[in-house]
Amino acid sequence: MIEVIFLGTSSMFPTEKRAHSSIFIRDGPENILFDCGESCQRQMRIAGISPMKVNRIFISHWHGDHALGLSGLIQSMAANKRSEKLQVYGPKGTEKFMYHLLRSFSFDMRFKIEVNEITPKGKSHRIVDEDAFAVEAFPLRHIIPCCGYSFIEKGKRKIDIEYVKKQIGITQHPILGDLQRGKNITLNGKKVLASKATFTTPDKKLVYIADTSYFKGIEKFAKDADILISEATYASDVGGRAEEYSHLTAADSAKIAKDAGVKNLILTHFSQRYTSLKPIEDDAKKIFPHVALANDFDKFVIA
Repeated sequence: MIEVIFLGTSSMFPTEKRAHSSIFIRDGPENILFDCGESCQRQMRIAGISPMKVNRIFISHWHGDHALGLSGLIQSMAANKRSEKLQVYGPKGTEKFMYHLLRSFSFDMRFKIEVNEITPKGKSHRIVDEDAFAVEAFPLRHIIPCCGYSFIEKGKRKIDIEYVKKQIGITQHPILGDLQRGKNITLNGKKVLASKATFTTPDKKLVYIADTSYFKGIEKFAKDADILISEATYASDVGGRAEEYSHLTAADSAKIAKDAGVKNLILTHFSQRYTSLKPIEDDAKKIFPHVALANDFDKFVIA
């Protein structure tokens, strides 16, 4: 199960109700952040999330509204005597920015930070590949280098209990653990093939499109996602601003969702100009009906 908590949903300027961009993802023991805007750690405290449990941070790009909270978060981790390694990922320039960030303040560093600079060139690139999940990065088109990310919970092997019962007459036994691991088993002289007695559930996919202008082919990065989280800084009636600052309108995001065949679209990164998000919602729903507009502390689940 993938749990998603929005910690910040504003764009360049935070508002009374919306903090800078940051999204928390929990999948089993894995706790990650997509972006780390200003006040991220305060938002985490309100949401009941321990910064000490975060093991990976993926920065989309190095504009302040997506990364200003990183130094404070690291400072708190150090002050709490963290010892576990922290992995930080980001686009071209990340190594330089992290070098200067860690020398801009007095850090009593007791843990290792591993910086991973990624440069996906025109296609999705797998940057994390664990047994239970993977993360892929893909290039976006913003004013500075920017990446989007896909979080993929890998399908799990399940036992066809009815088949096993029919073959060897059991539904519970320690030997079934071998089947769960994809191994053939033999019990009382009867052999059961894992290929016939088990099946794999589909992968679950969450895609995060951060700041970008619309471009041909962007939909391929979100193909068949269970949830697409996309910036929607403006509605189409001010689309000129979106083009000027290399952002998406809500209609752009909806078109990506429709063309990619995603199940659900969640919009975020809203301009401070909107006291009501109805123009954003109407703009998107003209094209794609399964859309939600994120607020700070909203939770979503891919079960």
